[in-house]
Amino acid sequence: MSLTAPIKLFAGEKTKYLAEKIAECYGVNLGRTSKTRFSDGEFQPAYEETVRGSHVFIIQSTFQPTENLLELLLLIDAAKRASAYKIVAVIPYFGYARQDRKDRPRVSIGAKLMADLLETAGVSRVMTMDLHADQIQGFFNIPVDHLYASSIFVPYLRNLDLENLTIAAPDMGGSKRANAYSSHLNTPVVISHKSRSKANVIGDMKVIGDVKDKNVVIVDDMVDTAGTITKAAEIMMDSGASSVRVMATHAILSGPAHDRIRKSPITEMIVTNTIPLMQQNDKITVLSVADIFADTIKSVYNQRSISPNFIF
Repeated sequence: MSLTAPIKLFAGEKTKYLAEKIAECYGVNLGRTSKTRFSDGEFQPAYEETVRGSHVFIIQSTFQPTENLLELLLLIDAAKRASAYKIVAVIPYFGYARQDRKDRPRVSIGAKLMADLLETAGVSRVMTMDLHADQIQGFFNIPVDHLYASSIFVPYLRNLDLENLTIAAPDMGGSKRANAYSSHLNTPVVISHKSRSKANVIGDMKVIGDVKDKNVVIVDDMVDTAGTITKAAEIMMDSGASSVRVMATHAILSGPAHDRIRKSPITEMIVTNTIPLMQQNDKITVLSVADIFADTIKSVYNQRSISPNFIF
């Protein structure tokens, strides 16, 4: 049944820019949807073609506003009620992933709640990229395909052909990711140790490791207000680094982020298009994840291994 069920790709409104590229890479047309909006702001998405018996892939990143998440849930529910054979939520950026544990009393675990909402809505499988914490996969009772942007970042980095390359983690939590890059590229690794006075506000920071005369690349899963990476870049340049670049999968870039990046000593910030870039910034290079998602969708649909799409 899975090999004969037709495949159909659809997208939420705010992720059509990426979904169209994924559909083009796959070789199909993006499915037609519509959205009815009521005067009070309530909305109702609908499919403008049949999905009965189809293997439906719904592409939607759940960046802010929360309406993007709600639209994804409504599209999943609509596909289920329209008798879709299987429903896969393709979530390039998985919002609320930073809320993966109780880090203080009386707070929610938002990432677990998102997993429960998706399963309750009727999703059969989830496909995403560079979760804030790998263990979020365990919040689901359905298959999760967790892709890594390293498959496009590493070739880009090699093409730069930087001498004295050093990989850096922006904080202790990113040391595992930085170590994976450094092991794959056979480079040293350094770590920025920071303390926060509150969310999105950096207290003290220092660099652990030698960056003198090094071309440093800071790797991270996301950049929000850019406070951490710009401060890390300043400290590394003050410590004698030749240059500092940043590689981050999800370019949230809220509040003062763009202004901070422009004023920082960062030579280049390399991001992906899991989230649309709201402002043009000469320091930011955007790499597309359309190919890797199209290849993974094709492998899942045809029940083939997705291992070739991973670097680490």
